[in-house]
Amino acid sequence: VHPNVSQGCQGGCATCSDYNGCLSCKPRLFFVLERIGMKQIGVCLSSCPSGYYGTRYPDINKCAKCKADCDTCFTRNFCTKCKSGFYLYSGKCLEKCPDGLEANNHTMECTSIVHCETSEWSPWSPCMKKGKTCGFKRGNEVRVREIIQHPSARGNPCPATTESRKCIVQRKRCQKEGKGKKNREEKRKKSNKDESKETRQESKGRAARRQNREQRENNNKTQPKKRKAPNKEEDLAPVDTAH
Repeated sequence: VHPNVSQGCQGGCATCSDYNGCLSCKPRLFFVLERIGMKQIGVCLSSCPSGYYGTRYPDINKCAKCKADCDTCFTRNFCTKCKSGFYLYSGKCLEKCPDGLEANNHTMECTSIVHCETSEWSPWSPCMKKGKTCGFKRGNEVRVREIIQHPSARGNPCPATTESRKCIVQRKRCQKEGKGKKNREEKRKKSNKDESKETRQESKGRAARRQNREQRENNNKTQPKKRKAPNKEEDLAPVDTAH
């Protein structure tokens, strides 16, 4: 260390020299040696650069180098990112992943092998031939299933997701589309017509009953009351002729 030590340093240094740079850092900063050609210069940083990890001591905070195969690390024995050509597994950088694991070239990590998973088969479809369900005796029916989990590079591949088998049905003629549509339309019109007819009849019946009821009420109001019939016994009483 150069004997010329200064107290008025720049860049976070607590003490420094013109030849060696920072000799100590201000509180909470990390001291690290940077190589410039054949010379090492001390600098003070708020965090350690890539390839270094920080350790804190009562008198100084230092940045120390990670292992040679490690790009970033938490401690010297625990890597968080490996250099090119190595795969990260449990804090270590490996050239080859252990058995039961596979190398993920995207994340450069050793990951678990994932096998394909599929859903249950769907029910068999109706027996069909050329997209129709009539006009034939022998056809095909199919069923399908979906892929729930796609496999990883070393995982078991997915099986077929469709199955087909022969089927036999009782032969029946196909109804012409135009004729069938026409018949359906006629049935619908007839049904609407019958419903309208029944509705009209019900309305007429209600109107007739209402009119009859009103007519009877009017007749009762206008018809004079009948006189009480005379007592037949009084009419047949004998006449007094003594006078």
